[in-house]
Amino acid sequence: MIWVVLLWAQSAAQQQVQRGETLFLEASRGCTNCHALKGHGTAVGPDLSVMGRLSPQAIVTAIRSSATQYVQNVKLKSGESFPGMPAGSDDKTLQFYDVSKMPPELRKLERAEVDSAVNQDKWKHPPSVANYSNEQLADIISYLKFTVTGTAKHVDPADVE
Repeated sequence: MIWVVLLWAQSAAQQQVQRGETLFLEASRGCTNCHALKGHGTAVGPDLSVMGRLSPQAIVTAIRSSATQYVQNVKLKSGESFPGMPAGSDDKTLQFYDVSKMPPELRKLERAEVDSAVNQDKWKHPPSVANYSNEQLADIISYLKFTVTGTAKHVDPADVE
């Protein structure tokens, strides 16, 4: 009898991981637009492999965060501006990922083209405005933890409130 309960719990956890993977990979608002994990996605945003070892509460705080410390308002001398995540520079060029595009587009700009690149507060972390339910967040966290640890464990939606 105990092994039946254990098999059911394992199956429920695996189903949650599968639902979380679907949400993580979803093109319109999925995490892979800016994050790479398990061979999927674009490594523009912070590495999520460290996040998978945190508690569900810590992970949901990061998901819901609207912090924009990595994103700058890049204003060009042409008058164009875009939210950009710095992606490197050299003596002649500045590189930014234009995070107004999904997936973010790498833009290589001559230094002379750029008027300014300053911190901003308009761009928001897409999951913070995606209106995920607690169940969906629990699924995403279950997938994230599975990809990092290799173990499927159920995440209770009550733990992400």
